[in-house]
Parts: sequence; C-alpha cells; structure tokens
Amino acid sequence: MTLPATPPMPLTPAFRTSVLTTLRPALRGAAVLAAAVVLAACGGAGDDDFGSCTQTAQKRWVGDMMDEWYFWYRLSPRPNPGSYGDPLSYFDALLYTGTDPAFPADRWSRSESTESFNRFYGDGATMGYGVAVNGFEVTSGQPLYVRYVEPASDAAVKGVQRGDEVLSANGRTAAEMIVADDFSPLNAAAAGDRLTLQLRRAGVTRTVVVEARVFNLTPVSGAQVVQSPGGRLIGYLMVKDMIAQAGPGLDSAFALFRAQGVQDLVVDLRYNGGGLVSMGATLASYIAGTRGSAGGTGGGARTYAALLYNDKRAGANNQVFRFENRAVALGVPRVYLLTGPRTASASEQVINGLRGIDVQVVTVGDTTFGKPVGSLPQGYCGTTYSAIHFESANARNEGRYFDGFDASCRVAEDFTRPTGDTADPLLVAAAHHADNGACPAMLVKPEGAAADTPEARAARAAHRRAWRTDERSTLLPR
Repeated sequence: MTLPATPPMPLTPAFRTSVLTTLRPALRGAAVLAAAVVLAACGGAGDDDFGSCTQTAQKRWVGDMMDEWYFWYRLSPRPNPGSYGDPLSYFDALLYTGTDPAFPADRWSRSESTESFNRFYGDGATMGYGVAVNGFEVTSGQPLYVRYVEPASDAAVKGVQRGDEVLSANGRTAAEMIVADDFSPLNAAAAGDRLTLQLRRAGVTRTVVVEARVFNLTPVSGAQVVQSPGGRLIGYLMVKDMIAQAGPGLDSAFALFRAQGVQDLVVDLRYNGGGLVSMGATLASYIAGTRGSAGGTGGGARTYAALLYNDKRAGANNQVFRFENRAVALGVPRVYLLTGPRTASASEQVINGLRGIDVQVVTVGDTTFGKPVGSLPQGYCGTTYSAIHFESANARNEGRYFDGFDASCRVAEDFTRPTGDTADPLLVAAAHHADNGACPAMLVKPEGAAADTPEARAARAAHRRAWRTDERSTLLPR
C-alpha cells in the first residue's frame, strides 16, 4: 500500500513531506552503536548499572532500549519489569499488540544469542543439522517432505535430499509432528547433537543419523541457463540468504547470464527469509540495470528503499538505500521471482523496490510472509535483540504490505522435485509466462500440495499471520 501523506504515529511529523528526500547518512553512527553493544562484555558494576549482567540490569537495559528505539514505543504495553523473572520474557511483554488499525501486532521482533547472530551475519555460517521440511504447508494426512538441505551441512554429506519423505525424527512420527505443528526435533540445541531420521524415497526406507555442526551457508546456488518451450533463454538462480557472502555468487551468476544472452530472468526467493538491505539492493540492481539510475542512464541514483524510524530516531537514522551500478547487470524490464510463505523481509523488499521503479515483477508460487519492517539489532550480556525499529517504503512511497505480496501466478510447490529442475512447477509456470505473457491455465496438483479452494487460501493466510517463519526473517539496515 502507499503510505499516507500524514502517516500515523509513531512517524515523525518532520518527515511527512516525502520519503524520497535525500536523508542524512547518519546510520553509520547507529551501526557503530549497534556493533558496540553487540560485542560488549559484562562488567562488574552494581545491580542497577548497565555494566552488570544481573536480571535487574538486563531488564532495565531492555526497557530503555525499547523506549528509545522501538518503532511502536508509543503504542506498546508498559508492564512492570519486576513482574518478569528474566529479560527475554520482559522483552516479549513489551511488544506491540496491534491496537492501531494501521499496524498489525508485532510478530517479527525476536532475540537470539549474540554468538548465533554474529556467526550468521559476520561469518556467513550457522549451526544445525542443515535439513528443513515443508512443515508450514503440510496438513494432517499428507506426507512430510524434506524441502531444503544446506549444501555444506552434515545432512548433505549423509545424502539427505529434497523430496525425501520424513517418516520420523528422533522417534517422533511425522504424523505426530504435523498434528502438533511442532517440528522442533529438527532444531539442534548445540553442536554435536544428533538427529535420527527415518526417510523414504522411491519406496525404499532408510535410517540416517546426522550431526549438528557449524557450517558455512550457501547464499547463492543453482545458477543455470535453460530454454523455455518457446525457445527463450532463461537465467535461473536461487538466492537463499541476503548476507554479504552472497556478493561473489551474484556476480558470477549474472556474468553467466550476460555471456549467454538470456532473455528472461527467474530468481528463486521461495526460502529467502531476508537479511541485509544492502544485499537486497545489490540483487535488485543486477536485475534493474540502468533502470535503477536517474533518467535511466549513468550511476545508480534512484531510490531502492527508504527506512523510516520512530519520531525519536528519525532525524538521526532515517536513510535511503539506492540502486547501484553493476557492470554485469541485466537491466531486464520484467523479472520472475519465485515466492512462498518463507519469502520474507529483505527478499520482499526486492519485490517492492523493483516495483517502485516500474520493473514488471511477476511473482510465481504463493503469497509472501509479509514483513515491511526491520531492525537495527542491539545486544547486551550475550543476547542480541532484533526489535522492530523502522518500516520500509519504495521510490513511490509504497510499503506496509503486512499481508504479504500475492502471487501473480499461483502455483503449488512440488517438494518431490529439485528446485530449479526443468519440471519444477514454479519454474515451468515462469517459462510459460515468458513464452505467452500469461500464467498457465492449469498445473497438475502434485502429491502433498495444499488445496487451493478459497477456504484453504483463507486458512493459510490466517496461519501465516500467526506464524513466525522458521527461516531467519530479517531486514537489517546495512
């Protein structure tokens, strides 16, 4: 939606004129502050000093941070910190509950260990088994499939593949996990934990034991050029994580597409939970080319995204990210983005940013998560808090897509097909649209796909609004 000319609180009145104004580049100071508090060690001061890591001191720090930075600080509850035994429960109690019709309740703010945060955004790594299932999409009586395996994980080493049917995980049957909507056996608590999976593929059942470990992420994969039934050359790549380590993969992929003379582009964002605004801007710049530049030529000057903080922080922290000039950019007038309920935050910002400069964005798959807000993470005593600090708008002042972006071509995902396979229904639909300028009239519904009745779509939308994506749903202003 287009943000109102006079947005509701807590946006600052001084910024109501236009989000397209060039804002002071003062985020650097805030980023330094965030880095300082994330890396800060606990000192030995008294219980009421911020140098202390007592429960009282941590709750006081959380309360002050939320009062100064939280986007909905004017609207959020103000509970007594003494009623909560630890800072995490107090943090949750401070989250906005949806009292303003302009904004739904906060389902995006989160906390995690600073070690985990720094590992992901600093090192480009994570800790776990490396296997994910279609838990969000599946309902009782349907098979539970492996939907994604991290290429550098122990699960990949042990031969676990997308399309393996999960019969049990650490003794819990798939049916039990589906009914309970609880897939926690797949989440490791520490490196060295073990997960015993009973899997079935092509009628053959096997047992695999995978070990949790720290491994490097693979943010960009699957770059290839395929031919549509009508003979068009289509470049395809999957972008899973908007982290700094995605840069070389993006550059290599788009160099390949340029060299092969692709006519259409498909970017797979179906499992992209977001990350850095800057990396989303980089991806969008490869797609847009000179369309991201003022007047269509020269350097990248058009607005990709404006980040708007609360009225206390707007003057120092509001910032505009702009399209960049990339040597191997494609500059296509139309792009196909494969999306689903795990497409969130920085990946949704790519959709909004490209539409803001009139690139035709054809989304194929399912409705996205709905997170037009982001965080400037701050940490204290080993915990990093990613409370919502800003909302995002594009060059046309459009944002607040809290219900997500609907798919231009709604296509059920087939978890038995590899992503990027020429028989993958999402890629098939994109190729059909590239040839014919329209979505396919009908695709065969794969086994295990969710029903597509109006009632089923409404149920999925309600589930999505209540659900916290099991991917890392983040939008960070750097």
